[in-house]
Amino acid sequence: MKLTTVFTALTLGVADVSGHYIFQQFSLGSKKFAVYEHIRKNSNYNSPVTSLSSNDLRCNVGGNSGASTTVLGVTAGDSFTFTSDVAVYHQGPISLGRNDETDMAYNRYMSKAPGSVNDYDGSGDWFKIFDWGPTFSGGQSSWPLRTTYQYNIPKCIPNGEYLLRIQSLAIHNPGSVPQFYVSCAQLNVTGGGNSNPSPTVKIPGAFKATDPGYTANIYNNFNSYTVPGPAVFKC
Repeated sequence: MKLTTVFTALTLGVADVSGHYIFQQFSLGSKKFAVYEHIRKNSNYNSPVTSLSSNDLRCNVGGNSGASTTVLGVTAGDSFTFTSDVAVYHQGPISLGRNDETDMAYNRYMSKAPGSVNDYDGSGDWFKIFDWGPTFSGGQSSWPLRTTYQYNIPKCIPNGEYLLRIQSLAIHNPGSVPQFYVSCAQLNVTGGGNSNPSPTVKIPGAFKATDPGYTANIYNNFNSYTVPGPAVFKC
């Protein structure tokens, strides 16, 4: 199977467009780049994606082409950071892939381009490299609300050009459609290994309307949480 790798994102949500947030800056180590440098620029300002069947779930509205986005050279194992324009304030998970108290989860995913990442639409395979979910203590939940989310590029992934995706899933309004806040950086990874990251998923398709982490009610008997999407890949 040809692996398409993408780093993922945080999942967040808000009611007013002017009050939403977007992951618009990228850092490698201590070097912080300009707004949308190496990050695909979306065309919906900082509004969320709400359709589970939309290709916009990959890299946001307007982000399925990277022709005008620069590619950053990185070494496997490097530390990187996504920064949002304002602090995340909705509860939910954040994840990274290759997806404080708030009603959101954060995830990071990666997807390896079959050729140039500038031409890659993210339709290949994605794997998750990290999740930020809630912690529970004393009957209360706590979510990671802030402006920066840092992690490291897995040391064992194959060399090549990748999408690195951060996703914030906002679940602050039970009964309404959860909101995805997504950004993708374009990377050229060197110094990697020969692993075959798994499990892999397609986006859209990785998230279901029946996922407990998608339908969770954070205000009623909320004492555990499973972040939607695949298991996190470990080297």
